[in-house]
Order: sequence, then structure tokens, then C-alpha cells
Amino acid sequence: MRATWRWVHSDLRTHRGEALFAVLATAGVIASLLLSAALLGYAVSPWQRVFNESRGAHIWLQDHGGPDPAALAPLTSLDEVAAVSGPFRTAAATLESGGARAGTVLRAAGPRPPGTARPLLTAGRWPDGDDDAIVLERSLATALWAEPGETVTVTLPGRDGPAGRALRVAGIAETAEPRYRPGRGGGVGWVPAAALDRLLAAAPGTPTGHALGLRLKDPDDTDYVVQRAVTLLGAGRVDQVTKWQQAKADFGGDDRLLGRLFAAFGLAALLAAAGAVRARVRGQAGDIAVLKAIGFTPGQVVRGYLLRHLGLAAAGAGLGTAATLACGPLIPGRVGAAVALWPRMPGHRAAVLGLPAAAVLLIGAATALAAWRAGRVPPVPAARSALPAARPLSAAARRALGPGLAPVLVLGRRFAFTAPGRARALGATLRLALPVALMTVALTGWSTLGQFHTDPARMGRAAALTVRAETPRQTSDAALERTLEAVPGVADAVPGAELAALVPGQNGTLTLRGLGTAADPYPHAVVEGRAPAGPDEAVAGQGFLDLLGARVGEWVRLTVEGRPQILHVVGRSVEPDHGGRVVSTTLDTLRDGAPELRPGFHALVLRPGADPEKVAAGVTAATRDGVEVRPSADPADGPDAPRGVLAALVAVLALIGLVDLLALVGTGTRDRLRDLLALRAVGLTPRQSGGVVVTAAALTALAAAALGTAAGAALGHLIVDAEAAATGIGAGVARLPGPAVLAALVAAATAAGALSALPPAIRTARRRPTASPGETL
Repeated sequence: MRATWRWVHSDLRTHRGEALFAVLATAGVIASLLLSAALLGYAVSPWQRVFNESRGAHIWLQDHGGPDPAALAPLTSLDEVAAVSGPFRTAAATLESGGARAGTVLRAAGPRPPGTARPLLTAGRWPDGDDDAIVLERSLATALWAEPGETVTVTLPGRDGPAGRALRVAGIAETAEPRYRPGRGGGVGWVPAAALDRLLAAAPGTPTGHALGLRLKDPDDTDYVVQRAVTLLGAGRVDQVTKWQQAKADFGGDDRLLGRLFAAFGLAALLAAAGAVRARVRGQAGDIAVLKAIGFTPGQVVRGYLLRHLGLAAAGAGLGTAATLACGPLIPGRVGAAVALWPRMPGHRAAVLGLPAAAVLLIGAATALAAWRAGRVPPVPAARSALPAARPLSAAARRALGPGLAPVLVLGRRFAFTAPGRARALGATLRLALPVALMTVALTGWSTLGQFHTDPARMGRAAALTVRAETPRQTSDAALERTLEAVPGVADAVPGAELAALVPGQNGTLTLRGLGTAADPYPHAVVEGRAPAGPDEAVAGQGFLDLLGARVGEWVRLTVEGRPQILHVVGRSVEPDHGGRVVSTTLDTLRDGAPELRPGFHALVLRPGADPEKVAAGVTAATRDGVEVRPSADPADGPDAPRGVLAALVAVLALIGLVDLLALVGTGTRDRLRDLLALRAVGLTPRQSGGVVVTAAALTALAAAALGTAAGAALGHLIVDAEAAATGIGAGVARLPGPAVLAALVAAATAAGALSALPPAIRTARRRPTASPGETL
């Protein structure tokens, strides 16, 4: 055992660079796997934690009239319903604090929080029954920059005009309902019933409604219960249905998809690292033969390689785990938040211990198989005859060795693709192509996210800004539109309206959006079919089509505010909002059923090169009425963007590829040393013999990079489109990296191959043909 330890120590000292790269590559793989586990858990944990603690409701129904007690009795007695929260009186209102505004729904509250769907106070207290106070949902409070003890102005529209009243913020609470999103609703404000009565008295004619929460015994019964509930309450009275899946997705965002992406990269990188270990062991056949010749047993050889590579894998796993746990919470956005929350989640200890252990075991299994083969390598005298025989040069190669082409290039090509065997050379090329292909996939994701900056119209973001009126306007819509279009940098101000619609079967809510008119259409990002041009024509997002099981060209029926709305889906558009569950038509079509409908917002399409911040300031200065100007949501620019982690994955894959390349170069040089010495004996210069080694490595890296780039581009296009379709955005958004980026990747891989071959090339050039008779056996 002592001799084995001394051999392992000597080998590590001799190959320090390879050992360092192996440790760093393993650490990167472990970090990727741990981040994926944290993100996958974080996608479920926050909502599940709040839902369980608050005894949340699986379904929320919002109506625009008083509930029928006769209808509520059978609803609460359904076998699938475990508990009911409410009904609570509600009223739409606008909240303002310190210049920040937010539209939300006020919900009447009792002197104590309800037992089902109970708001969880994170700050402050629950108001008394007669207080002029309000409890804000946490995301709503964040949007308003409001804290307990501060004052917010609550404005109700009223029939005769808006009326406002100041309320004190009594507390901030968390719920398992959808969070507030600017311009998209969500968030709740709880006020005492008496305070709501005073607000409604100050603004008579304000539309009111009721919210009813249903907690189910089995969440799988959600769609069935929604259908029964809407039928009992009356489809004409139900404005909106919110299901627990929507709230869960809103809490978790797209972290599950991001976690699966990290997991896929981590597993693929782990397999590539295991393949590199096998290549490294196979490349030391000569050293193994010498060890066998001086007395090492097969068992000692196997133990030596297992100790070496398991030690490096364990060191890398420990480094990756420590770095993830220590530095992970510092990563901006949800990635850092996921790692910070992870220790309080169930299964944390098992993941932290199990994933690194599984990775080390996989690397150990790959090493054990290669080490077992190494233990069967015969001693030096037999090893020479076991090497494959060199094939004679072809006629074309012999002609190329003449004055027309440098012998370094001809021999380098031969050593790269035909020696010591075409199958082995092809396997090495494919193994090197795997990290390059994965890097190309990551770069494809990076380029796709970059389109939100370079080509937002293609990603469904033709409008960079959205203008919403906070109070009923005194000016006409046409006058406001002319004012907006006169602002420098604005190319078009497209009027729009957004309504909640019930799907067929009444078991879910979709977003019906009216944008533009027949004379001034909105530039939809249509990837299938065509844009709406006639009456009742619409384009839909992938999430809408998936939910309804519809296809482009079909007619769909929706229920909007109790009236039917029949639309002809003539195209599929890229819809990054609401999980793609959006159908867009023109305002003209919506006004056919509701002639009094006015635009709820204006989407501003900017001129090329216009600065959205300057345009927003110009809009605020140009409009006399109070308006809210907000930029369109940009997944590529928020704190949740995975681009930084994608860059880290590219670096990890580059390390793995470099380790594999170093092992391949060492193996190839040892296998062809006899041929190089023989060529030196017949006239090849030392510089030329070193050049052959460098050329062979560079050509192998070039072939692997070209193959990996082509395969990665095709695979990346499919993966990105599949992920976009799964999130509801829809396929057709994938964008390949530019030719310059792909060319730079190929050039970098080729240069890495040439540079990694320099040390063995120098050693080969310095070796004399008669320096080692054993090499010519």
C-alpha cells in the first residue's frame, strides 16, 4: 500500500495542471447540481409554506353581485370542499403612497383574520373593527413602498367621480394568492367592514362584488369544483376564477424550468467529466506497463487509479458544495434567494450530502471500469506488440508529402483522424464535441434572452412602455393618443384594454386583450398563421391554445362579464405575459359586444434608438391628467435572469473540455511516439516532429468544435423552443448565436487544442531517436 501511495503522490506532482482542472471541473458540476436542487425546491416551497400555514384556498371566485345564499349552501356542502373562506365584500380601488400607485381589490375583513385562507402577518397587527386602517399584501406593500404606521390614499372610482380617503397601514401580510404585478392586478388590501362602508359612502356608485375561497380535500378536483361552483353561482355573475396552480406558478416563476436546465447541464457535464477520467486512465497505458514490469500487481494498479481520481473527485465535490453554500446566497435574484431559503426546506440535508456523493460515485464507477482495464495491461515487452500497427500512407498522402504541401500538415492530419485507429479517433472527437455542444446550447439560451434588448418586437415586446390613466380622464381618447404620439421618440400609441374571460367549461380564467384598431393595428409577434385583420379575428398565445386544446384556424367561445365572445384564432403569437394564456383581438371586436368600452391603457411603440426612460419622462411632462408610465416586463433584464449562471456553466464546460483535451493529447502522443521517432530517423526535423503533435491536436479540436457547434445549434434551437412552449410563451423564439460568436467558439477550441499540445510537442522535439530503445520495440 505504501508503494501505491507513493505512486499516486508522484503522479499528482507530475500532472498538477490536470489535477487542478479536474478539481475545478468537478466543483463546477457539483455547484450546478446543487443550484438546480435549490431552484427546484424553491419553486414549490414558498407557496407551499404559506399555503399550509394559512390553510389557503385552492380556488377563489370573484363576482360582481351579492351571492345567493341558496346557491352557497350546496356549494359548501360539496363532498370535494373541505372549507370555505368568505364570502367577503370587495371593491376595486387605487392606492397611492409617496407617488407610487397601484390598482388592487379591497376586501372587507372582520375583527379577526378568517380561519381559512388566513393572511399571515409579517409586520404590524390586524386592525380593529372600527379602525380606518388597512392590511396590505406583501408584494402590494413593496410596490407602494409602504410600511406599518404609514398612510396610503385609497381612491374609489364612484359614479360621480373618484373619491379618496387616507387609511393607516396597520400591517403587512402574506397569502397563497397571486402576487401583485404592476398593470396586471393581484394583491389584496384588507380593510374593516366599517371602513369599507365609509369608503363606499364617499364614492357612491362604486362597483362592488364578493370574493369566495374554497379549500378542497383533493387539489386534483380543482377543475371539477370550479365548474360546479360557477354553475351554482351563475356564469353571468362570476368575473374571475383564480386557481391554486396560478398562485403557485406566480410564487415560483419559471424556477422549475431553470432548475431543470441547470440539472440537465450538470448531468451532461458530469458524464463528460467521467468520460475524461476514463480517457486519462486509458492514456497512461505505457506508464502502467512499466509499473507492472517493476512488480506492481493488477490490484495495486486498480487501487492507485481509484485513490487518485476518487480523491480529486472528492476534493472537487467538497469545494463545489462549500462554494455553493457560502457564495450561493450572494447571487442576485431568485437563484440567491433559493440558496438562502434552502436550509429551511425539507430534503436540504439529503440533497447536500446525496448529490455530491452520487457524483463522486459516478466518477468512481467510470474510474473503476477504466482502472480494471488498466490492471489487465501486460508488462513492457508485450505492450509493444499489443499496440496497433501503423497503416501505410495512402497515395494522396505520399503525393502531398512532396513539395506541394508541408509534411507537418499531412502527418498531423493522419495522426488526428487515422491513427492509431479510425474508430478510436472518432470516439475522441465525439467526446470532445460534447462540451462544445453544451456550450452552444447555453449560448443559444443567452442569445434568445438577448432578443428582449436587441429585437423586443420578435419576443412580443413591440411596445416598450405602457401608459395607464389613474383617474377617469376629462380629455377624449383620441386627444390623449395624439398627445402621446407627439412625444419625441414615440412612433405609435396603440390603445388597448384587458379583460378577464372564462374558458369553455368555466373552469379557468384567461386574459382577453384588445389592442389597436382595424385602421391602426398592433404589431403582434406572429409565428404561426397571420395577424388579425377582420371582425372577430384574434391571435392567441401557446398557453391559451394548450388550455383550450385548440389550434390555429379554429373558433373559440369565451365568457366575458357574463356575455359570450366568439373569436376566430387566425394566428399564434409570442406571449410572454400570463404564461401565454392570452388571446388578443382588436378594440373594434370588443366594442361590438360592449360599445361603451374605453381603452384601459396605451401601448407605446418607440422609434429605433429611442431611450425608454427619456420617453417616459416626456410622457409624464406632456400629459396633464395623472397617468402611470411603466416599462414592459423584461425577463432578460430582471434580477431573475439566468444569464450569469449560464456564463458560469459555459466556464465549467470549458474546464471539462480542457481536461478531456489534455488527456487526449497525452494519449495520442504516447501512442504515436514510435512513429514520430521513426520519422525522425528518416529525416523529419525536431521542429517538424513537434509541429505534427500540435497540428494533430489542433485538427482534432477543430473537428470536435465544428461538430459540437453544429449539433449544439440544432439541439439548442429545439430545447429553447420546447422550454418556451412549456412556459406558454410558445415556440419560435429561439435565436442562434451570431456567426461571429460561433466562429469565436470554434477558434477558441482550436487554439486550446494547439496550446494544450505544446508541452508534449516540446518534449517530443527534444527526444532523440536513439534516446530510448524501448520506444522502438
